[in-house]
Amino acid sequence: MDTFDVMIIGGSAAGLSCALILGSAVHKPFANNKKIGIVVHQKSSALNEAILNNVLGLKKGTSGNQVLADGINQLSDLYPHVIQIDHEKVTKIEGEFPNFTVVTNKNSYQAKSIVVSVGPSNLFSIEGLMQYVVPHHSLPPQKERVMLKNNNHLVAEGIYVAGVLAGWRSQFAIAAGSGAQVATDILTVWNDGNHSMIHDSLSI
Repeated sequence: MDTFDVMIIGGSAAGLSCALILGSAVHKPFANNKKIGIVVHQKSSALNEAILNNVLGLKKGTSGNQVLADGINQLSDLYPHVIQIDHEKVTKIEGEFPNFTVVTNKNSYQAKSIVVSVGPSNLFSIEGLMQYVVPHHSLPPQKERVMLKNNNHLVAEGIYVAGVLAGWRSQFAIAAGSGAQVATDILTVWNDGNHSMIHDSLSI
């Protein structure tokens, strides 16, 4: 089985944003041979119940579930080399950097690095990550949400967390930005520590 250079767990705002940024680096020499995967499980995403009236660039009445569907299509259309794994849920992480095994309810995958971007439910139960679970420090205690202990998104060597699970507040723009930040952190690692961002621009 081939090994993913990075496996993203979760297909909501943070996970899809991370995948889009990583996918867009395909023409960079330090990223063009990297294998990227995303487990696009969205069933428990809070976006399924959201209307995104206060998000820059989105029209009034845009639903969260439409953004989720559009995000999957955007990733497929623009960056088809990013492998989408659907209808699977991650249950266990084994190993350590750079030899992780990501176990789902149907398969297992090898990965050098992992990005965890699922929701902050107190039902979080991915075996191998439970030692990092703590009460969420930026959401009301009565919501009983959790996060993964991290230092600027890094949980442990090769394990990143993005979105609300990283300790951020539950806003679409914040979660998406967190996923993008993690992607640029990974690109920077791939680029031998040289700070890396990916931008498109209009031709002049």
